[in-house]
Amino acid sequence: MKKTSGQQHARSVVSSQQGIHERLHHLVEKHLHHPFKKPYAQHNIDAFNKAQQWLSARDRPLILDSFCGVGESTWRLAKRFPDHLVIGIDKSAARLDKHPAHIDADSPNNYLLVRADIDDFWRLAAAADWRPEFHFLLYPNPWPKPGQLSLRVHGSPLFSSLLELGGHIEARSNWPIYIQELAAALRIARQNPRCETFSPGEPLTPFERKYLAAGQPLWRCQCQLEAPQALFSHRG
Repeated sequence: MKKTSGQQHARSVVSSQQGIHERLHHLVEKHLHHPFKKPYAQHNIDAFNKAQQWLSARDRPLILDSFCGVGESTWRLAKRFPDHLVIGIDKSAARLDKHPAHIDADSPNNYLLVRADIDDFWRLAAAADWRPEFHFLLYPNPWPKPGQLSLRVHGSPLFSSLLELGGHIEARSNWPIYIQELAAALRIARQNPRCETFSPGEPLTPFERKYLAAGQPLWRCQCQLEAPQALFSHRG
């Protein structure tokens, strides 16, 4: 396993925001009641169709690994869940191209890495009735400035797609406010999340390894989402 250099120097998140954003409730309600209708980019449609074809040829439960970066987490999840199919999604070709340097020779055949924007991929997957059993969001960019709330998953129009996909979600971050906000957004959407500090037995991502080495506390939010048909019944 090749490790990234400088992993002892992971920086803590610095932000002037000291608690859950005051506009969170407004944004979540807005996005729950007004579906995101941005046109799909063709390269994201092509990436989704590739993943759909790969998935359709195999009959196993699905795990999504969104914001997978170099794909180390996707590889580790595939080894941890050999009876599942794992799809890792990231928008950066540069990160995905580094994948071979972050795995060893013992590589399972039950995972696929896809280059796509989550903005489109989640919506396409929800429209195609994908129902992942697990959905991991491991250390996405926390966008810590107060003015960046709408760029965070729970403050963005994509939050509805995350809910619609369903399954057991697990988000991890080294910024507790990100996790607290995600949990608050899930409660607004009538979900029952659980938040906690934790210490992973085996780091799933290079970021997680860096944060542990730097002695930073890690946070996670877990939630078993409702069935999609019940989820949006409160929409006006």
